[in-house]
Amino acid sequence: MAPTTRSKQSTPAPEGIPESSTTTALSPSLGGTGDVKQRPREGSRSRTREEVWDPKYAVDLATTTVDENVFLFVPNLIGYTRVITAAAALYYIPSHPKACTALYATSALLDAVDGQAARALGQTSKFGAVLDMVTDRCATACLLTFLTRAYPDWSLMFMFLITLDFSSHYIHMYSSLTTGSASHKAVTSDVSKILWYYYNDSRTLFFFCFANELFFVCIYLAKFWQSPITNNFPIPAFLFDLAVEYKFVGTAVQILRNLSWPQVVGALTFPICAGKQIINIVQFWKASKILVGIDLAERQVARETAAAKARGQ
Repeated sequence: MAPTTRSKQSTPAPEGIPESSTTTALSPSLGGTGDVKQRPREGSRSRTREEVWDPKYAVDLATTTVDENVFLFVPNLIGYTRVITAAAALYYIPSHPKACTALYATSALLDAVDGQAARALGQTSKFGAVLDMVTDRCATACLLTFLTRAYPDWSLMFMFLITLDFSSHYIHMYSSLTTGSASHKAVTSDVSKILWYYYNDSRTLFFFCFANELFFVCIYLAKFWQSPITNNFPIPAFLFDLAVEYKFVGTAVQILRNLSWPQVVGALTFPICAGKQIINIVQFWKASKILVGIDLAERQVARETAAAKARGQ
């Protein structure tokens, strides 16, 4: 069966399928008689007839193609493992913190492995990218949902973080698709320097994501692990000497006496987690501006097209 596109021109038939069997689409592409400024962008592509596919054709192709199975790509098999380990972690979350943490950490660390495997094996796929993002969002949301019960006084904050995480990624993904970007990570520096630094350096991306998850895990573990860290790591004697001379050192020593190790690690990762939330806000705002700009461009084209028709052109 031949592909059906949504553009005015027909899609070239794949090898072995007659060109005459392709059909034309109904939806017009952005353009028209208006003077809409467009320019090619790094990591982006226009929505040409070769890149917009009919859903029915895509479903049939995924069902009948035997040459290769994207569902069984190695990175996607790793993705399924992430889903299983995350689900197992959530199963143990109410009463087995060690098992939950180990499984949750395994799922998070595999997030870095599947991307490397995809690039090394030439098995990058849209399905894998979305599976990865959905797994991240759902796992984090479930952990934060548990924290709303563990810390009821902070439940509104955790619900806000869930909302911000989902909404910023959804609107960013939608704006990427609307502008024809090859990937939601393909952000140029002239759109947002913050997002460009965040997405275009895999080490920065992993660092922020890992520290963000670690902070939430530490909050979770603090509910179960309340033994002071000084039980295992005594405070050095010289700090007590300094505490006599400097009040702020004395205050720090007193705080360390009562903190558990999840609280200490949580305090260290909190600034990075806060930075991640700022990135989410920037991502939401920039994507909103992109969509509004596209709305304005389309409305301009519609007005100029209507005016041209009224003049009989």
